[in-house]
Amino acid sequence: MEMQNHKEENGGTTNETAPTQDLIQKATGSFGKYQLCLCLLIFLTKFPVAFHQMAIIFLSPKVEYTCKNSFSNATCPCPEPEYNTSIFTNTIIMEWDLICDRKWLTSFTQTLFQLGTLLGSVCFGMASDRFGRKKPLLLAVVIQVSMGITAAYVPEFWTFTFIRFLVGMSVGGTMVTGFVIVMEFVGTKYRDIISALYQTPFNLGHMLLPVFGYYFRDYTKFQFAISLPTIILLSYFFLVPETARWLIAVKRTDEAVLVLERVAKINNRPTENIRRDVELYQESVEKNQLKKGSILDLFRTPNLRKNIAAMSFNWLTCSYCFYGVSQYVGQLSGNVFTNVAAGASVTLLGTLMSIPLMKLIGRKTILIIFNFICALCLFILAFIPEGNVGSVILASIGEVASFINFVVVYLYCTELFPTVVRNAAIGFSSMMARVGSMLAPFVIEMKDVAEWMPPVAFAVFPLIAAFVTFALPETKGCELMTTIEEGEQFGKKSKASDNKD
Repeated sequence: MEMQNHKEENGGTTNETAPTQDLIQKATGSFGKYQLCLCLLIFLTKFPVAFHQMAIIFLSPKVEYTCKNSFSNATCPCPEPEYNTSIFTNTIIMEWDLICDRKWLTSFTQTLFQLGTLLGSVCFGMASDRFGRKKPLLLAVVIQVSMGITAAYVPEFWTFTFIRFLVGMSVGGTMVTGFVIVMEFVGTKYRDIISALYQTPFNLGHMLLPVFGYYFRDYTKFQFAISLPTIILLSYFFLVPETARWLIAVKRTDEAVLVLERVAKINNRPTENIRRDVELYQESVEKNQLKKGSILDLFRTPNLRKNIAAMSFNWLTCSYCFYGVSQYVGQLSGNVFTNVAAGASVTLLGTLMSIPLMKLIGRKTILIIFNFICALCLFILAFIPEGNVGSVILASIGEVASFINFVVVYLYCTELFPTVVRNAAIGFSSMMARVGSMLAPFVIEMKDVAEWMPPVAFAVFPLIAAFVTFALPETKGCELMTTIEEGEQFGKKSKASDNKD
């Protein structure tokens, strides 16, 4: 079997540790009715992720204003601005006069939101490895529902910004824990497809956002409208289970057996040998002293340290380019509702295109190719006059390339790290992605210095990331690892064999 050969090459794992992956797929199947229902449930979290992350486009769109006692528009200082309300009746810029010397606060509120997402990714990622996947997910959902609605009614800028910071933390939590839950129930055969489809609700949410923006032109009504649908996620208290992989990893055997038997029954698979298989596995890994991992375990050994450094830089680059270029495209001339919908539609096509790509090509190869494509398009964009059709096309290609990489790194990161530190790895990588998205708004402001600066600043990172990716091992066709030892050995022997050849 390809998986067994690959595991032998990449770390000499013994037959005693391999059963953890086989027994779960043997018991539940790679993808059945249960996994389908679970995916549809967890996919719902990506709609509010898109709503809240991209909401800044309609919370603080471009606004024209005139100053009393002045013959020119947008003059600074402007103590009594009169805003053009023909498109938007009220925005956070109008509400709190975020113009002139207060203009930077618009970018700052989004940066703090992304900082919240960063901290949420790390905190909820570590909590999920320590306390299980379900409890942190439920906490994130409660915060997202309550704080999202509260943000619509706060009367003061700094309170609004702090509430959105908390929403950002919840967004980071649902992204990290939701993805890991899905990946730990789905078999190897379908992981690449499901990891790509996991991003489509984000694209659909992005596409729906201008619909909310069009019908709710006041930012308070808009914020309430995008937050209210998240109430449906409270159903997770009753519908989402703990993952069997985590329960097995922390030796909660009885609970793992119950979960596996329930899934097997729904998928019409036999349940007679599940308890025996799980108990045999638990006995076989006693000598490995399997323990709960932490983010520090990612940096204690050289191979895992190298992998997390390269992987997290790729996440940073994807987020930096995607959010940055998306906002950059939004600054181009045209109807804001049409532009946002068109950009979201293009990224949806990129997500769907990534599915056959991951079936045909390795994760490493895709990352290298599309990092180079993204960098090339953005470098060329620096020399194309703004407003030219070519500039929109090049920016869109760069945006799609970065999003395809975003789809791939989710799966790549899941496959690259063992169960006991998987959520910590995704959490840390997602944290680095948020660093990229925090930088992006300020890079766009470099346009005031020179028009070519933002595209060049965005292009440098994917160029570096393409070369960094050469240091990573390929994971296509591999089973998920469980222990730190497996993760440290992964990729070492194959490289040694290649060097001998």
